[in-house]
Amino acid sequence: MVKEDAGATEHPVTLTVIAGEIKSSHLANSIGAGFDLTRNYRESYGMFCCSGILFNHESPRRGLEFVTRKITSAVARIKLGLTDHLSLGNLKAYRDWGHAADYVRAMHGMLQLDEPDDYVVATGETHTVEKFCELAFKKVGLDYRDYVQSDPQLYRPAEVNLLIGKAAKARSKLDWKPLKTLENLIEEMVASDLALAKREALVKGSIETDLDHTPSTAWHPQSELAQVL
Repeated sequence: MVKEDAGATEHPVTLTVIAGEIKSSHLANSIGAGFDLTRNYRESYGMFCCSGILFNHESPRRGLEFVTRKITSAVARIKLGLTDHLSLGNLKAYRDWGHAADYVRAMHGMLQLDEPDDYVVATGETHTVEKFCELAFKKVGLDYRDYVQSDPQLYRPAEVNLLIGKAAKARSKLDWKPLKTLENLIEEMVASDLALAKREALVKGSIETDLDHTPSTAWHPQSELAQVL
């Protein structure tokens, strides 16, 4: 589904912003309640309160319970021989994934304006979980089809098949746009998880490495990837 921009209707943002998710997600219910409460304090008490409806924003710090990090962690561990497969739920679900650093810029921008308002923050692009797998495994020279399996038991009880955001208001009023692509995001996450997996493999004796090696302060994701290719 396409979520509407904050401010696109008579009421800046209503629960229709997350229509379809309310019945499917406890998180969506919480987001809707939080939005209404924020708007209430702004309109009733004149407080400077902004709501950011942020689509999936990812980074190497993402928890392992989230599908993006679950994928990049598995990619690294499979590459280093620590595991041999990855089980996921619905590979055909579409998500609008962006980099957390870009979304923080948007949040900061909201607080620099003279008047508080509500904004949708999203890339405006959507990709399947399967595509994310394909790109992530490709980063280490592997074919995801050899390792990824879809397990029906991991499907959500009420799946939202398509999520994509429209952030025109944030782009115009905040002069904001995402600077990092999905490929940039995946490369960074895979490189970070490769570094973590190397430590795990070292402890388990799976690989040999130089214990005295100190990473350069000029570390770049490509340098980590290059070491395993």
